[in-house]
Amino acid sequence: VRGARPEEWLDADQCSDCFQPSFRYRPGGSVQTILALRDFTDPTAPRRFDLGLIASSDNHTARPGTGYKEFGRTEMTDARLMHLGRVLDPGDSWDDERPAESTPYVTSGRALTPAEADAERGASFFGTGGLVAIHASGRDRDAIWAGLERKEVYGTSGSQILLWFDLLNPASPSGETLPMGGQTTMSSAPRFRVRAAGSFEQLPGCPSASMSALGPERLEDVCGGQCDHPSDERRAITRIEVVRIRPQVHEGEALDRLIEDPWRVISCDDPRDVAGGCSVEFIDEEFETVGRDTLYYVRAIEAPSFAIGADAQGCERDANGRCLSIDACGDRPSHDDCLARTEERAWSSPIFIAHSGRPSGAVPSGRGVILDHSR
Repeated sequence: VRGARPEEWLDADQCSDCFQPSFRYRPGGSVQTILALRDFTDPTAPRRFDLGLIASSDNHTARPGTGYKEFGRTEMTDARLMHLGRVLDPGDSWDDERPAESTPYVTSGRALTPAEADAERGASFFGTGGLVAIHASGRDRDAIWAGLERKEVYGTSGSQILLWFDLLNPASPSGETLPMGGQTTMSSAPRFRVRAAGSFEQLPGCPSASMSALGPERLEDVCGGQCDHPSDERRAITRIEVVRIRPQVHEGEALDRLIEDPWRVISCDDPRDVAGGCSVEFIDEEFETVGRDTLYYVRAIEAPSFAIGADAQGCERDANGRCLSIDACGDRPSHDDCLARTEERAWSSPIFIAHSGRPSGAVPSGRGVILDHSR
């Protein structure tokens, strides 16, 4: 719409009940949809994806892991590019902090791409970025790649949360537990254990080792003088959310009943939990009787804290949840970090369980690691 400003769009075309949603979130492209789908091109050997989940950030600064502290929105995120979507008038500069104006698709005879035309809206959705975490036998390159190959990986929204997710009773002669990313075949009710520990609260400034190694001027240039500087106190893990997905058994089967998010929510208020940690177990008693292949993954939810862009559009809503006005991060001056309270989290890779009554053709064939955009 020519001349329409971002505030006139309100929250149209956005996910209003997702955790820090991406700009123009598409449910059909979510990891949950991908995990629920099967390819029945060969009815005798249907195929599905066998994915691990990570949450690596994607920015243009070559500085990974910038979510250790939530500060410096226009230095530590790609929000510094917030004005590139509009055509500059003579004399304007990229530092101009006037609110961005909507740019028509055709200006001065040049057709703008949708990305350029949407830049002022998308600028509100930049965060400090997620992390990929790997369970590895060591810190050398081979050990890290081996963990990725096993899909014993998980993603976080940026906080350095620790997470383990294991099947305790896999049908294996060794009797060993099966970690996240694993797959097995069984008929009895699966029993799981989740363990998680929150990220460390951060101290201001930089540790003495960083100061002596690089000096204050270099640290100011690299990270604004704010290093990863963990204290001894961990944030609490408040709950564990379990997602259960049963992949399709026939072509065209509706997905809405196959994806249960959350299937179960387990509180972490047990007094035995210490120092921000949480350990819970659960069983899926329905697995035996339903007789379908099923996969499970978990989310560990941290106590609320402030994060850049956690409320990207700043909607003021009425009693029915309708957005009346916005205070978008992309329209704010560069010194405003657009902080809002959020619940940082970690997502495990799934554990895939084929029901022993299912045909052998249900063995997965597509392999890989994918970013979880589900919530």
